[in-house]
Amino acid sequence: MTLIPMFVLSKTLDSDIRALRSIKRAVDPISISPYSFLNTWDFNYDPCENLGPHFLGILCTIPLDNSSSQISMINLEGEGYDGLLTPAIGNLTELTLLNLSKNKFRGLIPNSITNLKKLTRLVLSDNFLSGNIPAKLNTLKRLESINMSKNRLSGSILAEFSSLRRLTLMSLSNNRFSGRIPNLTGLWKLRILDLSSNQLHGTLPKLPHSLVTLLLGQNGLYGHISPLMRLENLKTLDLSNNHLSGFIFLEILALPTLNHLNLSENRFTKIEVLNMTNIETQLKVLDAHANHLHGHLPVNLATYVNLTTLNLGQNLFSGQIPAKYGKKVGKPWRSMFLDHNFLKGDIPPRFNSSNVKVRGSFAGNCLNCPPSVRLCGGGQRAASECDRRSRGGS
Repeated sequence: MTLIPMFVLSKTLDSDIRALRSIKRAVDPISISPYSFLNTWDFNYDPCENLGPHFLGILCTIPLDNSSSQISMINLEGEGYDGLLTPAIGNLTELTLLNLSKNKFRGLIPNSITNLKKLTRLVLSDNFLSGNIPAKLNTLKRLESINMSKNRLSGSILAEFSSLRRLTLMSLSNNRFSGRIPNLTGLWKLRILDLSSNQLHGTLPKLPHSLVTLLLGQNGLYGHISPLMRLENLKTLDLSNNHLSGFIFLEILALPTLNHLNLSENRFTKIEVLNMTNIETQLKVLDAHANHLHGHLPVNLATYVNLTTLNLGQNLFSGQIPAKYGKKVGKPWRSMFLDHNFLKGDIPPRFNSSNVKVRGSFAGNCLNCPPSVRLCGGGQRAASECDRRSRGGS
């Protein structure tokens, strides 16, 4: 006698189907194009049994027994949907990924989202969401990535976030968050932190040493940058457009893996630059324009072998352009802005070469700058202004 194997197909859990219906109902039908994923959500079919051309944008669990399948991933990125986030999302308890970015979702993030205890990636960026982040988001202990950038979220950044020990990325940029940045050293695996373009204030907090990218530009931060000197894994640091002051410490510029440094539009008064001859450095971009930096231009910048972009414009530098800068221009320095300082004297001879390809500006100084040199376009100050500055005048 031949035994015929029996296959029992699992159906999607009823509560998950109801949640998917609620998600679709909360979206304005006019915003669901014929070619978008939500248009394939036909509830005449079972979401997990009849995938094919139906229910695009979701993945399901595959049970090893006869239990029901559940929704494990939802990805509706960039579909242009206009609507609200239904609290029913919180019933999809097997979700590991929720990506609703680049849509037009508005209103509050439902508190029920904190029921998604298996969630590892939460992506709600590029929408019109408002209000506070749900207070118990820190209970989602499996979260590895949070991206809520480019919304209208407000309130403070919760100190409780520091308990999300698996987090490697947190992006809350381009919102309306206010208050101080809390101590986040508990996020010991965090590699990317982007809190730029908010309304944050206060001094720089203690941050995890694991950070590779730190973006805090366009806030109201003040004080010194000494708390960052030990972040030895940093590759990108942007603190532009704040109220930071004091020294740009040599330890910052000498961070071993730092590639891109933007400290522009602050209130720094002094820049310390170590001689990096025979010392490995990765720094390619240094932007410190629109500060209160004074004294002579730092000669030691010429010892940064990988530097290609330098912007020290709109400061209070005086004296001459170092001759060593001339040896770097064009190769490897491809961009150099020294405009609107109080520099005097002749420019290094290499700048006069027609073979040098470099973008930038020397305008607004007191230099002997030939009109034939492209960097000299825009005119110079009256020599008396630079003389007055060198004598300590304003």
